[in-house]
Amino acid sequence: MASRPSAAKKQPAKKAAAPAKAPAKKAAAKKAPAKKAPAKKAAARKAAPPRPAPSPTGGVYRLVRAVWLGLAHAVGAVFRGIGQGAKNLDPAHRKDGVALLLFGIALIVAAGTWADLRGPVGDLVEILVTGAFGRLDLLVPILLAVIGVRFVRHPEKPEANGRIVIGLSALVVGVLGQVHVACGAPARSDGMQGIRDAGGLIGWAAATPLTYTMTEVLAVPLLVLLTVFGLLVVTATPVNAIPQRLRKLGVHLGVLHDHEADEFADDADYDEQWREARPARPRRRPGAPQAYDPDSAEEEALSQRRGRPRRSAVPQPDPQRHMDAVDVAAAAAAALDGAVMHGMPPSPLVADLTQGVGVGEREDTTPVPSPAPERSPAPERSPAPERSPVPAPAARPKEERLPAGSVPDLTKKAPDEPRDLPARAEQLQLSGDITYALPSLDLLRRGGPGKARSAANDAVVASLTQVFTEFKVDAAVTGFTRGPTVTRYEVELGPAVKVERITALTKNIAYAVASPDVRIISPIPGKSAVGIEIPNTDREMVNLGDVLRLAESAEDDDPMLVAFGKDVEGGYVMHSLAKMPHMLVAGATGSGKSSCINCLITSVMMRATPEDVRMILVDPKRVELTAYEGIPHLITPIITNPKRAAEALQWVVREMDLRYDDLAAYGYRHIDDFNRAVREGKVTAPEGSERELQPYPYLLVIVDELADLMMVAPRDVEDAIVRITQLARAAGIHLVLATQRPSVDVVTGLIKANVPSRLAFATSSLADSRVILDQPGAEKLIGKGDGLFLPMGANKPTRMQGAFVTEEEVAVVVQHCKDQMAPVFRDDVTVGTKQKKEIDEDIGDDLDLLCQAAELVVSTQFGSTSMLQRKLRVGFAKAGRLMDLMESRNIVGPSEGSKARDVLVKPDELDGVLAVIRGESEG
Repeated sequence: MASRPSAAKKQPAKKAAAPAKAPAKKAAAKKAPAKKAPAKKAAARKAAPPRPAPSPTGGVYRLVRAVWLGLAHAVGAVFRGIGQGAKNLDPAHRKDGVALLLFGIALIVAAGTWADLRGPVGDLVEILVTGAFGRLDLLVPILLAVIGVRFVRHPEKPEANGRIVIGLSALVVGVLGQVHVACGAPARSDGMQGIRDAGGLIGWAAATPLTYTMTEVLAVPLLVLLTVFGLLVVTATPVNAIPQRLRKLGVHLGVLHDHEADEFADDADYDEQWREARPARPRRRPGAPQAYDPDSAEEEALSQRRGRPRRSAVPQPDPQRHMDAVDVAAAAAAALDGAVMHGMPPSPLVADLTQGVGVGEREDTTPVPSPAPERSPAPERSPAPERSPVPAPAARPKEERLPAGSVPDLTKKAPDEPRDLPARAEQLQLSGDITYALPSLDLLRRGGPGKARSAANDAVVASLTQVFTEFKVDAAVTGFTRGPTVTRYEVELGPAVKVERITALTKNIAYAVASPDVRIISPIPGKSAVGIEIPNTDREMVNLGDVLRLAESAEDDDPMLVAFGKDVEGGYVMHSLAKMPHMLVAGATGSGKSSCINCLITSVMMRATPEDVRMILVDPKRVELTAYEGIPHLITPIITNPKRAAEALQWVVREMDLRYDDLAAYGYRHIDDFNRAVREGKVTAPEGSERELQPYPYLLVIVDELADLMMVAPRDVEDAIVRITQLARAAGIHLVLATQRPSVDVVTGLIKANVPSRLAFATSSLADSRVILDQPGAEKLIGKGDGLFLPMGANKPTRMQGAFVTEEEVAVVVQHCKDQMAPVFRDDVTVGTKQKKEIDEDIGDDLDLLCQAAELVVSTQFGSTSMLQRKLRVGFAKAGRLMDLMESRNIVGPSEGSKARDVLVKPDELDGVLAVIRGESEG
């Protein structure tokens, strides 16, 4: 008992000694007791509260709670997984699921309304369907089945869904309201059975307010107007097109007479050609004669191109036939069903079959034309309305010749007939059968509509706002535009806030949004705002077919129009290669360069015939462009040897010179003006000349890997590219260069200066971006088609997501082109150009001296410059040049100072060496 007070007395002493700062020995002596006292206190505090007695049900409760939470989490995870999987499903599969669900509901409703289904399900159907639709409950299963059929047949056409829902809703409400009024307008006091025997709850809700406020005299006309509105919306028929549709209805019923059909019926030649001819692309109709203006010739040639028949988005109608009463009744009953299934009126009673889409039709849909069934070969184009003064080639025998002064035709020479034209006057020729049908856009897939906003965008806006608040920057996010790959957020600054305050926060913004690929544009072109481009966490695919469908709907018939992709603002990026006029495509491996080349070639095949565009494809990799082997647009097989590629570029230079000779001889400044004059007969060959003038097609040269060519023959390739890019614009020759190594030794300064249009995909360094674009930016791209497009004349590049075309789509398009026409190759593209160049340019007038020098050196086996001076009586400069020429031809070895050069050719090989020098072994 005495120890506890003493211990209590020691503790105040310790507390007093600590502030007094006692000597070190005393403090050390008091440390041990000071540690034990708090331990005792802690033990006393822990032991103070008594433990409650263990509950017999506590363990069971915790066990049940744990099991319940585990099951709940498991079930929730399963449903979340199913929901995530359904979100990642293809839209077509999701619509198939919806269609099957509608079929099931239609089956149940049909059993409940038609067969008086018993049981809880039958009672539920009677309460819901019969109670809502009243007497018209028998039509509900038919309507559900029709909508399900539409989802199954056209899962990729969501454009008309909203219009159909609105139209059907208005139609149902109007019809049920009229039925309710016609049945005496029963009220709730008459009981639920009375309402069911009339228009149901929907009819009661639609008719009761109208009859109560304005009596039945005005209620019925309003309901009729609502019904008519719903019918017009479902069938996509505007009010101003009703007379035209009624006239078509009268023609099909036999009440009215179609004069156009009589004109077609009287034309026996047209009928025979329409039924039996192959699908032919009509010849271009010559334009009206006009004076030639040399000052504006090039602009007119590129902007006012010759018109040619467009491909119809909907097949042309079959010949008119009379319909009996059964056909008329069936067509009238199927009019509404067909409109719902196809999103546009397919029935001949309500649709304009001759023109496809009526005036003002599809006002609430996207500008992409509505997809049609596969176009039949014969009725795809109607030659009679677009008939040109010159007979179509398909209808004229091949041995027939046009009269003098008519448009020259490419069908006059068979592909295997020997040509009697001189080499200089030879032009690019097509095969004798020029019947050619462009591939249908239905061969390319259709993508879904792009998103305008998502939860990820709202989260990024909140993060940006938080960053500005934390760093006390007076700025706010005022909006954003979402693209398929990146979203550009617009930031407006407060008064007296420097733009550098935003650009200095690049790393902080990247940290806040958890993305390293943040690109800041200051300012956005055309806006007083700073743009912050941040990649989307949910990227979208851009299909090539969607871009080409937009060009088709815009009725742009430029054969060189190429689909590139979709920009940040959601607009499609298209550009004509004829206006670029040359382009450089560069990017690292896997950045989307090869996909861009595939889209470019596929776009040309989809929009241009071999009469319009011919191509030279250079593929040193041997695997990138093999899918296009054998298409009729090629003038030579795909070139895989870099040396032959250099020869092909030299041939392109000679072809360009030939075209410029014709332009200069006939006084035109652009190849389009010359072609128009040839078609109109304004240009003829001189008298006595065997040459036959024909229009020149565009010539497109695509080099898939420029680095391989620059490694093999850098000087020849660079000279040819520079000459082509400097002069070939007006000659209709355009060059596309692609490389994955954009360094200064591949893309030289001369090439960059003459290739004005650039397309940069993701690069590995800032230096590569400066080589392509002359500015930074490409090093921050995220790959897989994300690129910066800088066309000729633009100040800043446009960020875009490149279009994508699958290998299956390319194979289908290529097969279609192969089936239409076989390729006609030129034999002189890659043969015998190198030696001819050396003889013409390197040797020049020194051919005889070079042969004498070679004979002298080989016969004496002594390669000395001074000996050539003495024996040939030439100066030192001429003798040195002769020695250099022999060194380039492996006759003598390299110089070794003052010593004589080694002679590499034996005397018995002299004749072969001289023949090579004279060009006798060429080819």
